[in-house]
Amino acid sequence: MAEKKKSTDLAKDPLGRLLLKLAFPAILAQVVNMLYNIVDRIYIGHIPDTGAIALTGIGLCLPVILVIMAFSALAGIGGAPRAAIYMGKQDMDSANKTLGSCTLMLLGLAVVLTAVFLAFGKPLLFLFGASEATIPYAWGYLRIYVCGTLFVMISMGLNSFITTQGFSMVGMGTILIGAASNIILDPIFIFGFGMGVSGAALATVLSQAVSAVWVLKFLCGKKTKLRIEKKHLQLKRDYVLPVLALGVSPFVMQATESLINVAYNTSLYKYGGDLAVSSITILNSVMQMIFLPLSGLTQGAQPIISYNFGAGNEERVKKAFRLLIASSLTFVTVGWGLVMGFPGLFVRMFNSSSVELYEMATWAMRIYMAGFFTMGAQIACQQTFLALGQAKASLFFACFRKIILMIPLIFLLPMFMENKLMAVFLAEAVSDAAAATATTVTFLILFPRILRKGSATEPIPKTHVKR
Repeated sequence: MAEKKKSTDLAKDPLGRLLLKLAFPAILAQVVNMLYNIVDRIYIGHIPDTGAIALTGIGLCLPVILVIMAFSALAGIGGAPRAAIYMGKQDMDSANKTLGSCTLMLLGLAVVLTAVFLAFGKPLLFLFGASEATIPYAWGYLRIYVCGTLFVMISMGLNSFITTQGFSMVGMGTILIGAASNIILDPIFIFGFGMGVSGAALATVLSQAVSAVWVLKFLCGKKTKLRIEKKHLQLKRDYVLPVLALGVSPFVMQATESLINVAYNTSLYKYGGDLAVSSITILNSVMQMIFLPLSGLTQGAQPIISYNFGAGNEERVKKAFRLLIASSLTFVTVGWGLVMGFPGLFVRMFNSSSVELYEMATWAMRIYMAGFFTMGAQIACQQTFLALGQAKASLFFACFRKIILMIPLIFLLPMFMENKLMAVFLAEAVSDAAAATATTVTFLILFPRILRKGSATEPIPKTHVKR
């Protein structure tokens, strides 16, 4: 991407304009990623006659999809920062060896995961809450999707090595080209060829294949600084272990999402049957519609906070955080208000034919999303912890919400409430509110101490981020 003469000064530019400038590409990428994730569910939910039950089947596949994404993050998100560090040291040989090691890791993991899920996928789906009515749709989707695991691993895992070099538009192109292909191919295979859920899976696999080719073409081409070469495709302890150390955090984040999905599916099927499982698929999709753009907003604030923290500019760090938390709370509150006020409108995006599904999902939406307005503070504080170099605190509070609160509450609340189904849906709201409160209070206590500790370090030289 050609550099513009005007650069972004993280130390002096007005914070509002700076946040908007840095957050917009991240928000756009997350919106496109959101479309990639939920477009299958929208099309499948509108399949005539079987849309509701087919949507349930897709929801049952989500834990497997999340596990594949987790392993992709283990090598990709874990490896890209290591490569960037070597590049900063002008050690391009080690940087390329890191890329080679991660490429081989992704290839090996893809083969293993494909074999495991093809062999045990069907029993796992029953374990996740599938019934005799939903298993044809769940297995019909999953058996095709897992055949494209290699494409998913390459496109998601190696794309991090593109963006870490500063080729943000090329990295965004990976997501855009895949999402566009999926949006175009889905109706062709689902409705045009009458393939139903199998068509949705095939469209996704082909879209991921297009993205994978895009990534490989770039990383094997002339423009890239990091290049995939045969001589670097080897697993060496000195490169693999540091990658795994960095990658374990995003791996845990994704893997716990899979556990939560399994917990919800099994518990909801126990108390509400297939209709309840279909409802949670819609609710998760609606939550993604708000959460992913919010994630992009917080990503845009991270370099502002990190740079000024490193420069010892405490006052600007405080102002940047106040702007971030105010923006996050405003965004989430508006989205939450729309969902709570018009839940039926969001439900009909995914299915408009089943009256039973509409009634249950609309009722459950207000319970499930009741505490979501607090997530603006949760994600702002978590991301700021990360921006200040407090990765352990950020990871702890993410796991606190998911593992310590949500998963146990999914199983415990029905023991104390007469309406068991309501109790399961309520676990999300209680976890959101409790985790947001704990994270925010802890952050406000530790924030001044972190700033004082950081101010004792030597300020880094003034630099500019070229846009």
